[in-house]
Amino acid sequence: MELLLLQVGELDGGYTIVIQNYDLNLSFSYCHVSPIFTVFRGDFIKAGNIISTVGPKNVYGIINNPYKDSNRSSNKSAPLHGCHLHLTIKKDGTAVNPLDYFNL
Repeated sequence: MELLLLQVGELDGGYTIVIQNYDLNLSFSYCHVSPIFTVFRGDFIKAGNIISTVGPKNVYGIINNPYKDSNRSSNKSAPLHGCHLHLTIKKDGTAVNPLDYFNL
């Protein structure tokens, strides 16, 4: 099954990739990915394809970046949390528990 990349780029203060599975009406959003993209909007991907790497600890060059704190304060928007990734899965446009879609 091939999945279509809908969005690759800056979204809500971070670098994001959004993938759509039209057969199951699911979308997958990967936020805080590397700004060095390996896939592009309109690409089709399959399970196992590398779509990105985890993004940088500090996200620079984004206007009104909520993750950069020049004082390096420890509030929730400070870049002290290290590299991380946000995954959101939506079914019919509504967020669902991602763990329901993984065999752990």
